[in-house]
Amino acid sequence: MDFVSLRIVTTDVARLAAFYEKATGARAAWATEDFAEVHTPHGSLALAHSRTLASFAPGACRPGANESVIIEFRVPDVDRLRTGLSGTEVVAEPTTMPWGNRSCLVRDPDGNLVNFFTPVSEAARAKYGIDADV
Repeated sequence: MDFVSLRIVTTDVARLAAFYEKATGARAAWATEDFAEVHTPHGSLALAHSRTLASFAPGACRPGANESVIIEFRVPDVDRLRTGLSGTEVVAEPTTMPWGNRSCLVRDPDGNLVNFFTPVSEAARAKYGIDADV
């Protein structure tokens, strides 16, 4: 088995794609006006309009209703990223966590929680195979 993607169901794919493109620096790959993916080296964030579920699972998702999932991205410099997210709701400013990640928690335009983090302790950097001199 291979984890491929996490999909966010929304009523505005273009708005979410623009947010994730700005935050990650990756361009969204569009399949249709109702479906786009932001690819990273380890998986993809799929963005789908609620219309895409109508044919096989109507009513299965409620866009903007997430209250239990945090989408996480490891970034080279969370403090630098934070300064580039003007206009974004910041839930928690960059903070160094006890496990060695420096994290910034924000909400995307649909209200989903997104954690951008940078491993800063030796143990956290080792966990992700990051050389201490990088």
